[in-house]
Amino acid sequence: MKKHVIAYLHTHWDREWYREFEVFRMRLVRVFDRVLAMLEAGVIPSFYFDGQVAALLDYLEIRPEKEPLIRRLVKAKKLFIGPFYCLVDEFLTDRICFEKNLEIGLKIARDFGCEDFIGYLADTFGHSRNVPKILQEFGIDKCMVWRGCPESIPAEFKFKGVDTVNLVRGYFMDIFSSPVTTEEKAQFLKRNLDLIAQKSGEVLLLPIGADHLGVEEDIAEQIEGVNGLLEDYEIQLGTPFDYFNAVKERFSQFEWNDELRDNSTTFILSGSYSARTGLKQLNVEASNKLHFADKLQKHFGGGYDAQIEYAYRLLLQNQAHDGICGCSTDETHEENVIRYKKVLQIVNTIVEELRLTHSGLVNLSDFKGVIEYESPQIESQVVAERKGFETKLLHDTQRIPVTEDYCTLYTNLREVEPSDDVLHILDTEIGNTHLTMKIEQGEFNLYADGRKWENFIEFTRVRDLGDTYNHGLVAGDRPERAFIISYDILFEGDLRVGLNVKTTFFDVLITLDKNSCLLNFKIVWDNKFKNTLWQAKFNLPAPVTETFSEDMNEIIRREFNPNWKVRENLPRERGHEVKTNFAPMQRFVWAQGLGVITKGLTEYEVEENSLKITLLRSVGVISNPANPCRTTPAGPPIEVPGAQQAGINRAEFSVGVFPLEDAKKYIDEVFPQIVLF
Repeated sequence: MKKHVIAYLHTHWDREWYREFEVFRMRLVRVFDRVLAMLEAGVIPSFYFDGQVAALLDYLEIRPEKEPLIRRLVKAKKLFIGPFYCLVDEFLTDRICFEKNLEIGLKIARDFGCEDFIGYLADTFGHSRNVPKILQEFGIDKCMVWRGCPESIPAEFKFKGVDTVNLVRGYFMDIFSSPVTTEEKAQFLKRNLDLIAQKSGEVLLLPIGADHLGVEEDIAEQIEGVNGLLEDYEIQLGTPFDYFNAVKERFSQFEWNDELRDNSTTFILSGSYSARTGLKQLNVEASNKLHFADKLQKHFGGGYDAQIEYAYRLLLQNQAHDGICGCSTDETHEENVIRYKKVLQIVNTIVEELRLTHSGLVNLSDFKGVIEYESPQIESQVVAERKGFETKLLHDTQRIPVTEDYCTLYTNLREVEPSDDVLHILDTEIGNTHLTMKIEQGEFNLYADGRKWENFIEFTRVRDLGDTYNHGLVAGDRPERAFIISYDILFEGDLRVGLNVKTTFFDVLITLDKNSCLLNFKIVWDNKFKNTLWQAKFNLPAPVTETFSEDMNEIIRREFNPNWKVRENLPRERGHEVKTNFAPMQRFVWAQGLGVITKGLTEYEVEENSLKITLLRSVGVISNPANPCRTTPAGPPIEVPGAQQAGINRAEFSVGVFPLEDAKKYIDEVFPQIVLF
């Protein structure tokens, strides 16, 4: 007796990737015109529109007259949309954005009449352990995943309590669009269905579709043709919901409660954590400022809800995996930058307008340290100045700033809650009552928590012959280390002291605030190197076997083999991606008592006794066919000079010695939700 195969028709729609948004939208109109016509004529029974609504809205901007038809098809359960607004990456975005993504996507999908939802994550580059919990909070009890599943996971399992389908062979099944014979199609399908059957019961799931791919007009006839040649399987068009219902007894047979980042069977493309660092930095800045502006306007009842949602939509459009991951064309990422700047323009305006109508100090994060604020007067310690107009002139709708209003604006410091702490600084030393950093015998030594952290930080760089998807580490390579050339006091004061250290790579500005347990590092340099990986290396007392890092705004634990040597285990056979000790983080990573909080540096690596933070990774192609760490292309080999990140770059992070349970306190210190009115 033949096994039953439920096949669903779909297209995976990257809004932008190896072609730019408007170019792909032109294709979207052609593809979806045909899909709607086939649904309306009954040529196909249903269509699954990739688990998002953004592509549908993009289509309706060009074809608004199709909205009544789309609403009828959705309500008739022939067209499935949502629950997401856009298919965002799971490791480079935070929990608030992920929740906003569902909130906006579900609102739109339900307005169109959709009632059935799956957490459809068919092509994200691995899966966060925190996603199932968020899905459940939004009433979604089904999930579909692919990348990152280890060999042990069957086709159906419980992912932290959520019924989840493992797309064993992925979502990419375009055989029915291939110019080959029916016999060849049947042979291809048999090979793949045999592999799916090894992990399934009597009912199998088969996606039919691929990236930006339309549906063949004769799809029903093609399926009938291959069914006549398949001895073990019978394919029938249906929906993913039909499959979930047919196999509901199998989900409880296997449980998985960790993240899904195994790359033994599928690529997880972990180099995307550090491709185009500038995008990651803008994303972290825009996300945190937007969250703060939203909380602030809710605190005051500011009436900015429409502007906030508009800003979130712009932000989420950038968080699709081929956007935030940095693996698209240079032109695509130029548009990403414009969107980020729009978000920042909106949120900065909201905060400034609220400042004009309220007075006092509002602290939404219980922060007690030193804050910066801008004023036309010198009111305390000044750390920067610029020319511009006072905020009140720019936001007063009854006034227009004139030339005479152009003045000097000073960045002042203020201590939120006074303390007795005293700062000190010498040419080779910076400290307060909590910690001291000394330059001794050409090394940075940290004295904190009653002990000495010898040579606690180094800066290194090494060749990277990879691409925007994967590192390209080279066998036998050894990193080059930066050496200290000179050092001098940059500024000193009661609230902040600063030391500038010149190295053979770049200058490093190290600052320390009054009563703070965090050393702050800022590096700005002109990158002239191509195909290079730059890292800050933290030397710890013992081999690093575990880390704790931020994922969806929660602290998660990961285990590592500190003795794993990537360069000694490069793959030789086709279809393999090397196992590495690189991992993603949002803003924070901690090991053996030392915590690092970054502003948009979203990747770390473990090696022996060291924890490394990626400062910059320069590459020049979307997918390099000769990448030594991945033996099969992951995308088109399009040259992208912008990914080399030549020119001025910056890296900012803070380092401290503190208990893990205090992590949130110190993250809030680096990202304070506080404003002086």
